[in-house]
Amino acid sequence: MAKECPTHASVVVIGGGIMGASTLYHLAKLGVTDAILLERNKLTSGTTWHSAAQVRALRHSRNLTRMIQYSVDLYGQLEQETGQSVGWIQEGSLSIATTQDRLTHVRRQAALAQAFGVEATEISVEEAKERWPLMNADDVLGAVWSPADGRVSPSDVCAALVKGAKRLGAKLFENTGVTGILTENGRVRGVETTSGTVTCDAIALCGGLWSRELGEMAGARVPLWPCEHFYLLTKPIDGITGNMPTLSDHDNHLYIRDDSGGLLVGCFEPMGKAIKPGILDESFEFGLLPEDWDHFEPMMMNALNRLPALETAEVKMLLNGPESFTPDGAFMLGETAETKGLFLGCGMNSVGIASGGGAGMNLAHAIVHDHTAYDLSEADAKRFAPVFNSVEHLMARVPEILGTHYEIAYPGRQLKTARDLRRLPLDAEYRTARAHMGQVYGWERPLYFGKTAEPAMTFGKPDWFDAVGAEVRAAHEAAAIFDASPFGKIEVTGSDAEAFLCHVCAGHMGRAPGAVIYTAMLNERGTFESDLTAQRLAPDHYRLFVGTNAVVRDLAWLARHAEGFDVALRDSTEDHAVLGLMGPNAARIAAACGAFGIDDIAYFKHASLMMAGVPIRAARLSYVGEAGWEITCAASDAPALYAAMTAAGAVPAGLFAQTAMRIEKGFCAMGHELDGDVTPVAVGLDFALRKNGGYLGADAVAAAKAAGETSRVCTILLDDVDATPLGHEPIYHDGQIVGETSSAAFGYRVGRPIALGHLHHVLADATPVSVDIAGVQVPGRIVIGPAFDPDGTRMRSRSLVDG
Repeated sequence: MAKECPTHASVVVIGGGIMGASTLYHLAKLGVTDAILLERNKLTSGTTWHSAAQVRALRHSRNLTRMIQYSVDLYGQLEQETGQSVGWIQEGSLSIATTQDRLTHVRRQAALAQAFGVEATEISVEEAKERWPLMNADDVLGAVWSPADGRVSPSDVCAALVKGAKRLGAKLFENTGVTGILTENGRVRGVETTSGTVTCDAIALCGGLWSRELGEMAGARVPLWPCEHFYLLTKPIDGITGNMPTLSDHDNHLYIRDDSGGLLVGCFEPMGKAIKPGILDESFEFGLLPEDWDHFEPMMMNALNRLPALETAEVKMLLNGPESFTPDGAFMLGETAETKGLFLGCGMNSVGIASGGGAGMNLAHAIVHDHTAYDLSEADAKRFAPVFNSVEHLMARVPEILGTHYEIAYPGRQLKTARDLRRLPLDAEYRTARAHMGQVYGWERPLYFGKTAEPAMTFGKPDWFDAVGAEVRAAHEAAAIFDASPFGKIEVTGSDAEAFLCHVCAGHMGRAPGAVIYTAMLNERGTFESDLTAQRLAPDHYRLFVGTNAVVRDLAWLARHAEGFDVALRDSTEDHAVLGLMGPNAARIAAACGAFGIDDIAYFKHASLMMAGVPIRAARLSYVGEAGWEITCAASDAPALYAAMTAAGAVPAGLFAQTAMRIEKGFCAMGHELDGDVTPVAVGLDFALRKNGGYLGADAVAAAKAAGETSRVCTILLDDVDATPLGHEPIYHDGQIVGETSSAAFGYRVGRPIALGHLHHVLADATPVSVDIAGVQVPGRIVIGPAFDPDGTRMRSRSLVDG
């Protein structure tokens, strides 16, 4: 081990846990052989050393599953590569269900596993009992067996990763604390340590529990917070010989495995315990927190029911170790919005060992190649609203996040803590209309209206089914108001506004003021960074409307590419309200509110008018497939505008109705059909690209077309009107998996369940297929193009009824 830090390293990795060790290893593998890792104490001395170290491959998305599959492969071959044992034990995992909803949940997981190439099979209760003889199976309804899962020794894995990195020239410096991070013009320049200053080009911040404080040193937000996390260890007991599968009893919040001839019984209790500030200081090395038997007792009672042998087992210890959690339960990976060159690999939410191999690879890939190896936008470091970085909100939220680790993934499930952080301009009006609110990027958004009680969570027909149907019917037959105020709004001004947007956007940005432009923002690989609509307000002024949770990410992307252009960028999201007035009565209602001339605005054009006595900008476009306008006004004017429109007969509609209508129209959405792995050609959006190129990613798009790439997005109409597709289900044709659903809902205007999906290869219109919903093959057929109003007549109509 080197004694003194170098004065310069290409990349400095901060933190010697699984993420730091894996990132260092993969940086070295990618040729960054002068990378160094700084650890304040000893390798693995934070959270990693006490991890239960389970490696379960299946996750809710293809790429998260792919990432952990990489970890499995890596851990399996590290010993051969480095000579360092990692304690890899591949005995599989067993997930049991004791409620019908849990059985549906695990069946959905098993179906998804088939699409992702993960072996997972539903087995009988008798076979589950054979695999775990110590288990009381009296209340077990079913189980899923995953033979490829396993576990490792966390300290040995880190040692092997560092050994592999050092062989390639990378270095580890223990007992070397970071005391400051140097920045210049918003970019990292180096780190100050207890052993001197190291200049660098990039920092991989993998500081685990302490990452939030380290991020503050560089002016970056890192919203994570530690909770107490418990598992019980017993001395050897009869009945455990050799290694056994991991047993997951999530209905009782438990995970169980053998440990040195005894049992390890861990839990993710329904509500965890946040750790108070100041407890985890710089002296916390290989540390634990005090046992708390009162808190653990309900979980202990569950464990005694599941494992009768625990009754006479001798307890070795109740381990209480800190783990860091984020506001949504997913880790943070990638470059921060605030500080260039500062990359996060932290907030692992107690799945650090399982994720660490693949996450470290992707973080190293992002540092070297400027993007992850595949789309991991659900873990994007820039996805959180700034409001979530407050200590108060984090301490309220993360105990619930710990509990959701084993919750059933019901559609429409909402978190209960850290709510009401951001309220819409019409929040009071929506609550008066009995809106059921959901939190998106900190905003409280109405999901549906007319709520009479808290909706029951179910995989079947939801409690809000009829309410959402009424909202869709209003938009289809009369007029409804959809609130788009939370969508991000970015002002782009300056003499080079057009030239700049023609560079970063693939759409027809050179259109005259008064135009509305749909466009993709692509990267050099020709895949999506974002999709948005722009309104050209003046020759030197555009307003971009981006996804609700994309505004920080998109602003950072735009700022990064603005060098050399005379442009200014500003987030104006909270300055404006945006109300979509949609439906055949929209023109009559607008006229009744004094918006004279609004019906003369052409499709994908906008104009300034007065409506209900306030100035507005009305843009004719539709995200729901019905005629109408998206109306922008000052946030303070929204109540007057809303009051006038509702008095004239419009009714409010929520996010659930909007989503159902979007899917019926076949409109693709970021995070569903669109992401960093697909080009516009692959999703049928190449019609919106400039034919002459000249935009970022144009060469890659041209290459994709030349290689014969075509759209593989389809609509699926299901035959069974009572089926409830949710998205992320395998699509079958002739007994083979041919794709996967990406969005799903009940299509109220087409009268049956509907889904959008990606196909592995193009299938003809009307091809019979089936969708695997929790193990049940539901028949349907392919529709190429929108299922509702395929030629777009309704949404392009000036007026469907006489005013």
